[in-house]
Parts: sequence; C-alpha cells; structure tokens
Amino acid sequence: MARARRMSLAEWVRQALQLARRSEPGRDYRKKLEVVRAAVQHEFPSGDIETMLEEIENGYVGGTRP
Repeated sequence: MARARRMSLAEWVRQALQLARRSEPGRDYRKKLEVVRAAVQHEFPSGDIETMLEEIENGYVGGTRP
C-alpha cells in the first residue's frame, strides 16, 4: 500500500496510526469518575506516607531494601 501511494513504509505507518487515533471514540470522563467513586467505597490497608516516601526515595538513589 505504501508503494502504491509512493511513500515510505514509515510514513504510511505514521499516517495509519494517526487515522486510527482520530477514529477512536473520545474517552468518557463519566466512566472514569464512576470507577473512582466505586474504588473509594473500599478500605484497604496502607502504610505510613512518610515511610512509603522514604522507601521510594531510597529506591531512586539505590538504597537498601527495608
């Protein structure tokens, strides 16, 4: 198809992806909001925020695991 249109394969792929992206239906914020509302109805255990942030920071700088 690319050759028939006298374009490179890479250009043909780019155009095909752009067309696919444009034809995809828009994202519905209501569905996302519904999911978030359902999720906040549950209670899950969570660690102390300061401890979690410290563990994350240690991971970034190559610290040891707790």
